[in-house]
Amino acid sequence: MPDLLQTYLQTADGAGKVLAHATLLARLARLYEEIAPRHLGQASSLANYKSGIVVIHASSGAIATKLRQMAPTLVDEISRRGIECSGIQIKVHARQPPEQARVPALKPLSVRTSRELAALSDSLPASPLRQALDNLLARSAREE
Repeated sequence: MPDLLQTYLQTADGAGKVLAHATLLARLARLYEEIAPRHLGQASSLANYKSGIVVIHASSGAIATKLRQMAPTLVDEISRRGIECSGIQIKVHARQPPEQARVPALKPLSVRTSRELAALSDSLPASPLRQALDNLLARSAREE
């Protein structure tokens, strides 16, 4: 089965072009990690390759400026390592920090509200609604 998939991906009528482009991007990404200064490489990433132009996403304007200054050196080094490169395009693409799970704010129930919900729960027959109300009352803080 894996051989059939690999064969399909490599044929021209299959996904051959996509696989070839993905392979080239992986190779370019490794190459970029090797040739870019460590501090700039950590703050940027190879994004694409189109018609001889390497597209790099920088995490800030300052990083983009430094990479633009280095563009001729990067072009020469990429070309020297066997990949046709006529230019580099730098785009600022700020990385989104991972969204942290928000802790829900604790909003206590008033004494009156607690009493009314308890009375409602007591008036209901055994049901999912009654169970939900009982859970709410058990977990909620109360104002005193």
